[in-house]
Amino acid sequence: MPAMQDERKHGPLFHILDVAFNIIVIVTIVAGIRTFLVSPFQVEGSSMVNTLADKEYIIINKLAYLIGIPKRGDVVVFHPPNDPSKYYVKRVIGEPGDEVTIKDGYVFLKKKGSAESIRLDESSYLNEKNLGHTYRHPPSSEDAAAVTYKVPEGDYFVLGDNREGSYDSRSFALDNNTKAEPYVPVASIKGRVWFVALPITKIQALAPPAYLELR
Repeated sequence: MPAMQDERKHGPLFHILDVAFNIIVIVTIVAGIRTFLVSPFQVEGSSMVNTLADKEYIIINKLAYLIGIPKRGDVVVFHPPNDPSKYYVKRVIGEPGDEVTIKDGYVFLKKKGSAESIRLDESSYLNEKNLGHTYRHPPSSEDAAAVTYKVPEGDYFVLGDNREGSYDSRSFALDNNTKAEPYVPVASIKGRVWFVALPITKIQALAPPAYLELR
């Protein structure tokens, strides 16, 4: 009998409140996950082909940069310095303190603390059309003249994998409507691209290149 009496105390209002509480808990958990752990985004445009294609859905790992920092080769989602209201997706090329030089269609890197500038081996992610075709602004100019970027502390230099069709660090500071720098502050980087989620046929995890061969 006591068990039956307890059951009677749980009327319709109790069940409504119970459902509402569970919904609130679920929404809070999902919001927390999206804010601090992972978040979905849709790729717009072709600036990252062949790594990422237009209309693909990607999942970004936000936690990676809450407990660590961006590394060279990471594909990241960020707010561009010339328009903080937008989201861009590009690849980190220059870390704080690096010198990045673009000349003769290639990227040359002088790491922070190093006296030697070496050509960055990008063959693992640039397709045949783009390998050896990285030029100064505008990206499709085929202007092989050298330009050097000295990355400030706390900032990053980014490029799209579609080097002849990407609006990136080469262009940010040259937008006539802004006074932006070519570099992306670490605070503007929202996460590292973890994997492609859709379409199903394209599902894959993105691993940063090892850069074992720097020449």
